[in-house]
Amino acid sequence: MKKRILYIAAYDIRHAKRLRRALKVVRQYASGGQKSVFECFLTPAEKKDLLNEIETVLDCSEDSFFLLRLDQRCTVMTFGKAVPPQDGSFYYVG
Repeated sequence: MKKRILYIAAYDIRHAKRLRRALKVVRQYASGGQKSVFECFLTPAEKKDLLNEIETVLDCSEDSFFLLRLDQRCTVMTFGKAVPPQDGSFYYVG
């Protein structure tokens, strides 16, 4: 099994059409999120694919995209109605 790493993907897109396209791209890789911030469990190949796809959507002079790798040693904290992630023997994407 490939090892997946937890990332936080966030973006700030100025144009509505690019915003919709960026949302569509990031949702393909996300396991959860809200508005313009998503959590993504990615393999190195999926990370590369995500960055390549989002690059085709963004206008670098106006838009921002941020991909932050989270430390796997930290515990996950949830607030409100949030449900902590379930660590199973496999992870399904798609």
